[in-house]
This record gives sequence, structure tokens and C-alpha cells, in this order.
Amino acid sequence: MRYALGALRRRPGRAAATSLGIGLATALVVVLLALSAGIQSSATRLAAASGVDLLATSANTTITSGTFPPVTGAHRLPSAMRSADPNVAAASPWLVTALTFGNQSLFAAANSSAVPSGWAPAGSGAVGWIPSENAGIETPSSVVGPGFTATGDPYYGNGDYRGPATDSVVLDSGLAAILHAHPGSIVWASPASVASSSGLRDWYLAAVPFRVVGISGPFWLIPSALLGFFYLSELQALVGGSAVGSDYASLVLIHLADPTNPGSDQSTLAAHFPGLTLFTLGNILGAVQSIVDLYRTFGTLIGIIGLTVATLFTTTVLLMSVDDRSREIALLRAVGFSRLRVGGLVAEEGIYLSLIGLGVGLGAGGAAGYALNRFLQSLLPGLPAGFSFVSFDPTVIASGLVEVLLIGLLASALPALRAMGLSIAEELRAA
Repeated sequence: MRYALGALRRRPGRAAATSLGIGLATALVVVLLALSAGIQSSATRLAAASGVDLLATSANTTITSGTFPPVTGAHRLPSAMRSADPNVAAASPWLVTALTFGNQSLFAAANSSAVPSGWAPAGSGAVGWIPSENAGIETPSSVVGPGFTATGDPYYGNGDYRGPATDSVVLDSGLAAILHAHPGSIVWASPASVASSSGLRDWYLAAVPFRVVGISGPFWLIPSALLGFFYLSELQALVGGSAVGSDYASLVLIHLADPTNPGSDQSTLAAHFPGLTLFTLGNILGAVQSIVDLYRTFGTLIGIIGLTVATLFTTTVLLMSVDDRSREIALLRAVGFSRLRVGGLVAEEGIYLSLIGLGVGLGAGGAAGYALNRFLQSLLPGLPAGFSFVSFDPTVIASGLVEVLLIGLLASALPALRAMGLSIAEELRAA
């Protein structure tokens, strides 16, 4: 140990540069591993807490398709699914779409033909659901205002679109802040966008006014910080017209009374509803895992390149160290040190360089992981508290330790062989 540490102290600048190189390569690998571990663990934890045990979409739809063809007959599905499978505690049809929202200030400006520069309607996501069918499913709660109070879906209460409309909307806090809206405010919504300020008046004439009945917290299940929530039938009427054929949703979230065997409920519902594709929580997490694995593979390739460069750099430095101490090594051999012992001293030097690099790498990786996590969270402010893109679990730390030890051993192999093969006579004669 003393000899190896003395060799490092002899060339402190070179040793520091080598350890820094190993540390940066280690930090890169640690961050990539922590990123995949964080996404997977957070997704698993949140999915388990969501209350969603099965997800139904239209037939021949994949989880990763990104688009959801209409699920027809949305309003009859909750009772039909409960009848088909008594284990279904709740079946909530959701219509997910995009809308454009305008507030009262912009309405007044549009009607006075004096729209200030930079004022425009806000593009946002929208969710239509039947609030009473969400029992057991995690949804955002109203933090200001009463929220939805009517039971069922009044506008579709008679099996058509001739019931009383509530004209109510709940805005999440992000959209409410942009619209400067609060409970009691009127906002206008339309699936159409506005090309220029000259078209604002006509846009408001075609848009539908809604009264804000609540402001909710962010909703992590849909990755957007800007969302408006409607009764299902009223959003259907807004985007598809008030006709029986418009009774569609994007998907159906299903909560089971007993979720221990969701595969059985999946089979039962699939047999009764051939027009639907049903996914278990395991299927959904498997799709998440596939995406994570893809990025992990890409990250692994980058990590391998970094580790290879670090290993070659360390090998070069150790070879230089052996050349610098060739006569000293010959003296050690002359006084009785075996070839194996000399090679072990060189390997020991490589291990110490790697361990110093490990300390640098874990520190740099931790700081970089924290910064990366904050940056990614800022891109998706709708995520819940506790969601982390980065997780430094024991597996990640252990992987970093194994990698730096391998760098030390591999990098010292060639220099150790060179030290073991030095000719005692030639080195002493050169002295």
C-alpha cells in the first residue's frame, strides 16, 4: 500500500487527472443508471397508487401508440362492465382532447377591437368524465371552490343530450393562473384555434362559455400542467356535436374491488366487449419498462464508450509510471521481489486511482443527477410531489463500484505485465 500511494504522490498532477477522468466516466454511467432506475420505480409506485387496475381502449390499440381511437357507447359502459364482471368497482370513461380557452379580459378586449399585444387564447388539454364513476381512482381534488356537485352526468341524464347542462368547468392551477380565473369566473372554450387577433371576435361567438366551479391541483396522470375538466357529455357536445353517435371516450379506467388477479377480469371483460382492448397494470408497466430499457441500452452504449476511454487513459498513465520507475522496479526485483509481487504493486496503484475516481464520480454523479432531476421536473410541472426521475439506489452504487474496480484491473493489466517483464540486468546497467 505504501509503495503504491508513494507512486501516486510522486506525480500528483498526473494522478489527479487520471482519477478525474475515471470519475467523470463513472459519473456518466451512474447518472444513466440512476435515471432509468428513477423513472421505473416512480412509475411503478404511482401506477400502484392510482387505483387503475385495468385500462380499456378501442380494439387493436397499443399502449404506446400515442393515439386512442374512439371508444363508442361511453355512457353505458360503466353499468355494462359492472354487470359483466361483479369485481368491477368503477369504470370511468374519459375523453381526452385539446381545447382553446379564452378569459373575460380577452373577451372584453375582442369586443372593443383593442386587443393588447401578446394577448391570445390559451391552448390546453381537456378531460371529460363522469365524476361519480371515478370512485377508487386517483383524480385531482378541488383546492379552491366546490368543484363538480351534480351527480352523474346531467346533460346525458336521459340517455341523450337533452338534459340540463351545468356549463361548469374545473381548471387546474396552471391553466387558472394563465387565464387569471377563479371560482365564479367565466371562460370560453372551443376546439378551434385563433389565427390572429382579428379573428378573436368570431372565435368568441362560436366558443361556449363555462363557469369555473373549482381550481384543482396538477394532475400527474396526464403529463400536462394545463388542463380543464368537464362533464363527459358537455365536452362531447363541445367537440363532437350533440348526437347519440357522439357518445364516445378515449379510454376507460377500471378499478377492481379485488385487484389480486386482474388477468381474470381482463379475460372476462374482453369476452363481453370484443370491441375493446384491455390492459392490466402489469401490461402498462411492461410498456414503460420497454421504453426505459430502450433508453438504458442507448445509455449503456454511451457508458461503455466512456469507460473504455477512461480505461485506455489509465492504462497509458500506468505505462508511463512503470517507465518512470523502471530502475526502481529492477532494484525491487534484485532484492527479492517476485515478478508477481511487482505486478501486484502496479495493479494496486491502478485500484487506488480507480477508488479515488469512484469518490469523484459519486460526488459528480450525485450533483448531476440532482440537477437533471430538477430540470426534468421543470419540464413537466404537473407531476406529483415525490416523483423522481433519478434514483440512487444500492444497485446503482454497487454498479459504480464494480465499474471502477474493473477499470483499475483492466487498465493495470498491460502495465503490470510490462513491469514483470523488465530485465533486471539491463535496467541496472543503464543506471
